[in-house]
Amino acid sequence: MADIFKLSLEKDGTGVVVFDVPGPMNTWTDAALAGLAEVLEELKAAKGLRGAIFISGKPDNFFAGANLQMIEKIESGGEARKVLDVFHGLFKKLQDIGVPTVAAVHGHCLGGGLEFALAFTARIAREGKTTLIGLPECNVGLFPGGGGTQRLPRLIGYPAIELILKGTMLPAARAHQLGIIDRLVPAGGDLLAEAKKLLEEIISGTAGLKRPAHDFSGIDQAADAARKEVLKATRGRELPAPMLALAAIRDGLKAPLDEGLEIEKKYFTEVVMTPEAKGSINTFFIKTLTDKPKALMTKGFTPKPLRKVAILGFGTMGRGIAIDVLRNTNFPLLVKDVPEALEPGKAFLKKILEGMAEKKRLKESVDAILSRLDLTSEYGSGFGEADLVVEAVFEDIKVKDQVYKELSKAVREDCLIASNTSSIPITKMAGAVLKPERFGGMHFFSPVWMMQLVEVIQGDKTSRETVDGLLNFAGAIRKRPIVCRDNPGFVVNAMILPYLVNALKYVEEGNTIEAVDQAMLSFGMPVGPVRLTDEVGIDVPYKVLVGMGIPQNSLKNIVGDGRLGLKKSGKGIFLKDGSVDPAVLPLIARSGERKRSAGEIQEGILTDMVKVGKDLLDRKIVDDVRMIDVGLVWGVGFPPDKGGPMRWADLTGLSRKLFGKTFYRQ
Repeated sequence: MADIFKLSLEKDGTGVVVFDVPGPMNTWTDAALAGLAEVLEELKAAKGLRGAIFISGKPDNFFAGANLQMIEKIESGGEARKVLDVFHGLFKKLQDIGVPTVAAVHGHCLGGGLEFALAFTARIAREGKTTLIGLPECNVGLFPGGGGTQRLPRLIGYPAIELILKGTMLPAARAHQLGIIDRLVPAGGDLLAEAKKLLEEIISGTAGLKRPAHDFSGIDQAADAARKEVLKATRGRELPAPMLALAAIRDGLKAPLDEGLEIEKKYFTEVVMTPEAKGSINTFFIKTLTDKPKALMTKGFTPKPLRKVAILGFGTMGRGIAIDVLRNTNFPLLVKDVPEALEPGKAFLKKILEGMAEKKRLKESVDAILSRLDLTSEYGSGFGEADLVVEAVFEDIKVKDQVYKELSKAVREDCLIASNTSSIPITKMAGAVLKPERFGGMHFFSPVWMMQLVEVIQGDKTSRETVDGLLNFAGAIRKRPIVCRDNPGFVVNAMILPYLVNALKYVEEGNTIEAVDQAMLSFGMPVGPVRLTDEVGIDVPYKVLVGMGIPQNSLKNIVGDGRLGLKKSGKGIFLKDGSVDPAVLPLIARSGERKRSAGEIQEGILTDMVKVGKDLLDRKIVDDVRMIDVGLVWGVGFPPDKGGPMRWADLTGLSRKLFGKTFYRQ
């Protein structure tokens, strides 16, 4: 533990503490907390100590905050209180150590890292791309519980409220403007030397630190205004983290600091035990898991270099995939389609890319990006140079079979081939591919350039090397992948089917379309199930249900009336103003009368979704339950504060109720 915080006492009485927690990032582990306790005792006992500087031994990280795994394992409010007492006790000892202290910041200074820094007399930061300063806890279902809700507002005033609620991470210069950081050091500057200068100025009384006395007499009004903004952002959902953070700020700022810190502890022990906190932490973990697709590849796998990529089909999906290939890589891109589809496709790409350029989301000019695009209506020599081909043609097995037979003759035998199919089994199509082991699925979601998720599908004949190669491509185009085996609907569409089917069942029982959609909106879904059906095209889920032998008379009637969806055919379940089209109501196949509450609708839909997830695991369609939760959070917008349907089932007791066990290790 002494190795984590190392104190050097210089001849002039300056104590320099270099800290380095084992691992890539400094986080507050039990060992780190114990190490801080030890070094504070050393400083307290040091003779001739005039001041102290704390600086990280890592090249791009001050302190990234608390260890979320430690927080996730907390099982009671009492246990949470004990952890908080340790943090608060150590930060108070630092604050009251009796000599000036300086936090020398470079790299991430976030969450419990910034709360640590706020306990110092002053803060100095070196500018750089990795230097980010903030309290992002509300983004993972928590709020700052190490003094952040009390010390930050007392330092910079009312702007702290928005920073805390939004979890904003600031560059050093902006943090300096707001008064969080007292001095800036240019990138490449000697941070320790400048920290020593600042410490000397503080000791001599010439530092001129800005510590204005803030008037918090209007805190109730400020908190009320902030609450309204939060509810606007959450569509009326009172999520525990921002609501309890506001309570801690509002109540704590009416009292002296020591009392305010106790109030913060009280509210933090409440938030840390909520399912939303546990769910949000799970979302953080599964995000980290899939941030870098390489983590999902076979250990030791070395992907073949990708030098040229081709796409078959320049329709909606082909265009979207092309946009992501062009903007995220330097690969030459070859696109094949019928002649009349090529120029409209290119015009569409240019329009979308120009919109991105206006928002400064591109690293190079639109012309430079499009210069890598080569359009063709024939299989020419360019296909022989391709390392990977993505097929995105019409969803018809006969069309796809013909395409694969022609493509197999045009590409090298080691060229990877992926289908963007959303419904046709990969194994069924593999028969038309020469060397089917190099063939797999990559199911993108629309609009491709806005949706992070891609499903990488392993058919019966797909080699693991091919799966790893497709994961490598997913990483190159900055997608978040999940891996699954061949299955009707793969993972996401299989899981979403009960969302749509049960919703229609409840409507047929006499519940209004508006009530059913609102029930799931209040749960946190971005789109209600009936509206989602309209937006994806009503004929799409209907065809899937027919293919699975599931009768759905309401959809049959609606599609039979020419209603394929407002966007698809100009006529659907909803009108342009967002209201339900009255002409649809007679097409609903009523099945009796059973009014359901919002809670019953949510429970019914979630129960059937979780049952599908259990089936996917039992049949080894996925090997890891986290793949299901990633798919639903990033594929359909399942609320991040729930952690995904499978984790939510664990947190609410549904998995034990249904199956007698949890999906995640507890």
